[in-house]
Amino acid sequence: MNLSFLSLTDQRDLIKSREINASELADACYRQIERLNPTLNAFITVIPPEQLSLHGETQSGLLHGIPLAVKDLYDTKGIRTTAGSRFFAEHIPQEDAYVVQKVKKAGAQIIGKTNTHEIALGVTNNNPHYGACRNPWDTTRTPGGSSGGSAVAVSTGMAMAALGTDTGGSIRIPASLCGVVGLKPTFGRVSLRGILPLSWNLDHAGPITRKVEDAALMLQVMGGYDELDPASMKTLPGDYYSHLRDSIKDRKFALATGSFIEESDPEILEAVRKTAQVLEEQGAIITEIKVDFLKEAALANALMTQADGAAFHRERLKEHPDWFGADVRLRLETGAAFTSSEYILARRTQAEIKRRLELLFEEYDVLLLPTTPISAPVLEGENAVERARQLTRFTAPFNLAGLPALTVPCGFTSEGLPIGLQIVSRAWNEAGVLRAGYTFQQATEWHTRTPEI
Repeated sequence: MNLSFLSLTDQRDLIKSREINASELADACYRQIERLNPTLNAFITVIPPEQLSLHGETQSGLLHGIPLAVKDLYDTKGIRTTAGSRFFAEHIPQEDAYVVQKVKKAGAQIIGKTNTHEIALGVTNNNPHYGACRNPWDTTRTPGGSSGGSAVAVSTGMAMAALGTDTGGSIRIPASLCGVVGLKPTFGRVSLRGILPLSWNLDHAGPITRKVEDAALMLQVMGGYDELDPASMKTLPGDYYSHLRDSIKDRKFALATGSFIEESDPEILEAVRKTAQVLEEQGAIITEIKVDFLKEAALANALMTQADGAAFHRERLKEHPDWFGADVRLRLETGAAFTSSEYILARRTQAEIKRRLELLFEEYDVLLLPTTPISAPVLEGENAVERARQLTRFTAPFNLAGLPALTVPCGFTSEGLPIGLQIVSRAWNEAGVLRAGYTFQQATEWHTRTPEI
């Protein structure tokens, strides 16, 4: 039995029944890290096994004994948090981020801090300060970003699950390109306190896992009101796990079409169309709808991300612009140059898109579309960065709207690269996207494949 490739929920059950113990799980992850991290560079910092006892496991916690990886944007007490940046290379937080506190309280073991695109402002994870993170399905290609290290760690069994952040797709893009599951919850569902900001308006925190039920379990732990986080919303606690197996019979699913969607690789469009057929066979009612209006949302999200990032890093950009990598510096300088009128117009677009999607989800339960319009592009070389920018096309609109969005594996290209299906719903309906994703997962085998590296 290869422990490192079991689902989080299976591992939890094995620990609970005492068939395995937490040390065996951690050892399995450390063996994978020792074997693969020199090639894939998923971790910036690996926490030594002897320090795991410092985390104070809770015997009865939902995540008891589970080894988790944490994106190196989350504060971790006594362990450096670099944000993939030269500026924070020696930063040692005095306390954990709120979500890190929650997963520790649930019994998780934090085994390392994962590689990220510098300050989370990019999707290649080609980090000039800590080295490029590489896709395990083809090491010449990007794993996606900015939570690339977290996705690589989960897809290769270096961690059982991982924490990521998402401002324009940074959980869903790498999860899709690495063949795993990624969930961006509703804005305000998961606390951002203790996570280095990129955009106060667009940032989300969420899990990357091997299976949909693992994402549901992680959200069960991660979600909840934090009175010290201005973005946190006081809502009823969600029960995401127990409703996964509810039927989708007669649920109305919208399949995204139109020129905005069709500017995608044909293999990806075909995989998503087949996904819709599978869900229809499970009882869903599928209706095609044009979503060309999402193009404006993607553009507005890009503008706001760069402008917000420039605002947060204004002093660093002013004092040491040369400390930023070339691509990140250019994005920050572009963001700083936007006028107040341009930013206000983007905010107006945000309000309009939110309303339009509210109306859409009054009629449909979920929206189906590709997670990315292309498979993993090459990491380096001519036009590598330009091609990678296409990756946020279908994810960024739902950061702008703050809606829950899930990616699940739904196929592979002829080159053997993973394809992701994105499932979106109305605000606070994480249970709905998880149920749809779980239904598809149970009817297919894409999620069972692992990279041969």
